[in-house]
Amino acid sequence: MKIRSALSALALVTGALFAPGFGVLSTSTDAQAATKVTHATATSMFSSSGITWSSSGGCSDRNTPTCTSFDQLNLDSAKGAQTLKSASGCALNITGGTETGHAGGTYSHWNGYKLDFAKATCVTNYVKNTFTYIGIRGDGAPQWQSGAGNVYADEGNHWDVTFHSCGC
Repeated sequence: MKIRSALSALALVTGALFAPGFGVLSTSTDAQAATKVTHATATSMFSSSGITWSSSGGCSDRNTPTCTSFDQLNLDSAKGAQTLKSASGCALNITGGTETGHAGGTYSHWNGYKLDFAKATCVTNYVKNTFTYIGIRGDGAPQWQSGAGNVYADEGNHWDVTFHSCGC
């Protein structure tokens, strides 16, 4: 079993070394563009994993703040939600996506890096017992970071998750 783990780690490191724009053997200095998905693609991915979503406005228009839209969501964010669902075994309900009305910035909802999840005991216990507490965010929200680098901020009535990778 240890040999398999060592070989898996070696394969991951080797892949990272040669990944375009990322590895030490890369010549690119610009960040690689994220692969974006449509609302339809994201909802299909979520449905296939048993992830639900809801909208206070009952809509999916990206330009309406009361809607929950997945247009222009990063593929890694959609996959990250699927990973969270399968790793935690918890019911997940997404309450915020790429719609306008969230805080701005590079790693924002609008840019496809964030999803909001409804608060539930199962998810809260999973995050707090599995990930590393990394302190309070500027707005006062306590944060936990997964081994994959994703950040889970407890915003009181929901989890605000920044996906930096498709891992949980």
